[in-house]
Amino acid sequence: MRLVECVPNFSEGRDRGIIDAIAAAIDDVEGATVLDVDPGAGANRTVVTFVARPEAAVEAGFRAIRTASERIDMRRHKGEHPRLGATDVFPFVPVSGVKMAECVALARALGQRVAAELGIPVDLYEHAATRPERRRLADVRAGEYEGLAAKLADPAWTPDFGAAEFNDRAGATVIGARKFLAAYNVNLDTPDRRAAARLAKRVRDSGRPIRAIGWTIPEYGQAQVSMNLVDLEEAGLHDAFDLVVRFAGEAGLRVTGSELVGLIPERALVEAGRHVLRRQGRSPAAPADEAIRVAVRTLGLRDVGPFEPDERILERRLRPADRLGGLTVEALVGRFGAASATPGGGSAAALAAACSASLAGMVAGITHEKKGTASELQAELAAVGTAAQDVARSATAGIDEDSAAYEGVVAAMKLPKGTPEEIARRRTAIGAAARRAAEVPFELLRSVAGTMDGLETLARRGNPSCASDLLAAATLAAAAAETAHANVLANLPLVADARWTRRAREKADALRQDVVRRAGSVAARLRRALASPGAPAKRKARR
Repeated sequence: MRLVECVPNFSEGRDRGIIDAIAAAIDDVEGATVLDVDPGAGANRTVVTFVARPEAAVEAGFRAIRTASERIDMRRHKGEHPRLGATDVFPFVPVSGVKMAECVALARALGQRVAAELGIPVDLYEHAATRPERRRLADVRAGEYEGLAAKLADPAWTPDFGAAEFNDRAGATVIGARKFLAAYNVNLDTPDRRAAARLAKRVRDSGRPIRAIGWTIPEYGQAQVSMNLVDLEEAGLHDAFDLVVRFAGEAGLRVTGSELVGLIPERALVEAGRHVLRRQGRSPAAPADEAIRVAVRTLGLRDVGPFEPDERILERRLRPADRLGGLTVEALVGRFGAASATPGGGSAAALAAACSASLAGMVAGITHEKKGTASELQAELAAVGTAAQDVARSATAGIDEDSAAYEGVVAAMKLPKGTPEEIARRRTAIGAAARRAAEVPFELLRSVAGTMDGLETLARRGNPSCASDLLAAATLAAAAAETAHANVLANLPLVADARWTRRAREKADALRQDVVRRAGSVAARLRRALASPGAPAKRKARR
C-alpha cells in the first residue's frame, strides 16, 4: 500500500464551520482519507491529519488550501501559535511504499500549483528546501504574518514559488517533506513529575533524535517520560523504551509499560518486535503479525489502556473490510475461480510471490534457531529472513493493488466519448490507468528479483531438512515472475508514452530472465540434494 501522510495546519481553531469545510474538501478527493481533526481555540489553529495515495495527495492538499484561503481572513486572525498564513504549514510524510524523494516532488508540485492558481507565496522546508537556511520551519516562519510584507521585500526571502507580493488575506504557506513523527510515552512506577523530568533530560542529552519532557498524568496515577520521536529510522519505539528503562533503573525506578499516542506506521512496530527477538537470541525473521505481538507485549503498550494493532496501525486503519488479502484461503481461491476479471493473474502472481518469500523467511528462521548455527551465519540469515518477510508483506498487499489497478483501467474505458474533449480526456485517463496497471506488476517483479540472493544463500547454507520448502519457494518465485511479466506486457499497449513503454518492457524482460534463470538454478540444486541417498529426512514437526 503506497501511502503519504499529510499534516496541514490551518489558522482557524474556533469556527467549526470553516474547519469542517476544510476537512470536507480533503475527504471529497478519491484516494484521500481524513483521520483526525484537532482544533485548538487558544492557538486558533487546527491540525488535520489525512492519508492519501501519492497521486491523490496533491489534489487533496490543493483543495484544502484553496478552501482555507477562501474562508480564513488573516487580517483578522489572532492566536497564540506562530503562523504565516491561512494554511500555515503543509508537510508530506512518507508512510508506506513511498520514498522521501517522492514526497519532495509532491511538495514542489503542490507549491507550484498553489502559487500559480491561488496567488499565495510558497516557501519549501525540511527535505524539500531549496537552500539550507530554509530547512528549519522556525526560520522560514520567523516574523510571522505581521512581518511578512517586509520579509517578501527582502531578496534573500524571495518565495520558492509565486511572486514576492504580499497576499494580505491568505498570507503565505510553507510546504515541505519530513519524516514521520511519533508521540510515545513511557510509564514509570512513580507519580513524581520531577523524577520523570530528570529522566527526560537524560533522554534529550543522549544524542538521539528524541524530544522528551516529564509529566504526571493524574488519571493514571503515575509519571511519564513523554517523547516525540522525530526520526523513527534513527530512534524507534524500542530505542526510546530501552533508554528510559536504563535511565530509570539507574535512578531506582521501574518502567511499567508505555503508551502510543495516535497512529503509527506498521514498520515501526515490526522493527520493535524484531529488535526484541534479536535481543532474546531468536530469529528476527518473523511474520509481521508475530513481530507486532512481541512488540506490544514487551513494550507494555496495554499498560494504561487498550491497544489494538488494527486500530492503531496507520495502514491497517485504511484497509477495506472486503479486501482480497483478508479473505480465507478457501474464499480467495473461490474468487479466483469466479467469472469476473478481478482478481486475475496479477493478483495470483502477488499471492505466489508472498508464499515464496514467506517460505524463505521461514527457512531462514528455522536455520537461525537451529542449535549450533554459527553467529556469523545467524547474522546473514537474519538479514535474508527479514528482507524476505518484508517482501511477503508487500506482495500480500499487491493482491489487492493489482485488482484495483485493473479496475482503474476498466473505469477509464467507461468514460464518455461523445465529444472531442471527452475523447481526449478518456484517452488520457486510459493511458494513466494502464501505466499504473503496468507499474504494479513491475514493482512485484522487481521485488521477486530482490529475493534471489537470499534464496541462493539459503540453498547453500540453509537447514538441509528444509530443502523441499526452498524448492517450493524457488518454483513459486519463478511463477510469480513469469505472471507479473505477462501482466506488465498486457498493459503496455494502452500507454501512450512510447519511450516509457520501451524502457519498461526492456527492464521487465531483464528482470524476468534473471529470476527464471536463478530460481531454476536454485531448484535444480535442491532437487539434486533431495535425490541424493543421504538426503535428510523431512522434519517430523512439519507433519
